[in-house]
Amino acid sequence: MRRYKHSSMSYYRTPHNMKKTTNHIMQLTLCSLLAICLLTITGCASKRYGNLSSESSGLTSSRIGMNVVRTASTQLGKPYRLGGDSPRGGFDCSGLIYWSFRQNGISVPRVTSSQAKVGSKVAINSLQPGDIVVFRTKNAPNGLHTGIYVGSGRFIHSPNSRSKVRVDDLSTSTYWRKRLVMGRRLSLR
Repeated sequence: MRRYKHSSMSYYRTPHNMKKTTNHIMQLTLCSLLAICLLTITGCASKRYGNLSSESSGLTSSRIGMNVVRTASTQLGKPYRLGGDSPRGGFDCSGLIYWSFRQNGISVPRVTSSQAKVGSKVAINSLQPGDIVVFRTKNAPNGLHTGIYVGSGRFIHSPNSRSKVRVDDLSTSTYWRKRLVMGRRLSLR
């Protein structure tokens, strides 16, 4: 048995204790390596990008979709600003989508016309939270408007300069229901 002195305290360390410490360190190291391997294999350690595949992992996509909805919801009441894509200055419709997905590590195009083409087309009756909803309007610069589907017929968007980021309901708003063209779903690798 050896006696070690550290600062004002003395303690004893036996070869048996040293063996326990070494085993404990090895176990922690192996657990850490295993965790890193699992994160790498599942893709959690890298940035996620939307791809153009129609294949989708239901659980992963729905969880990420809900996260995107939650992120966008934090911006309710923020002012509309043409070309805006940040909480500081406000959002236009495509800027809200761009920012919300980006905050969740997912790359989407910045402009509405490109957002209307990203991912795969989804039937309106099959929309899930986090899907991009595309509307045909006369007022928008390119004739399109986009939002993020929340669920239960509702979507979050930044509609126009007279408004703020808000949630609208397709079942009660004939204006938006008549103009809804499609949904777009990003598949994640």
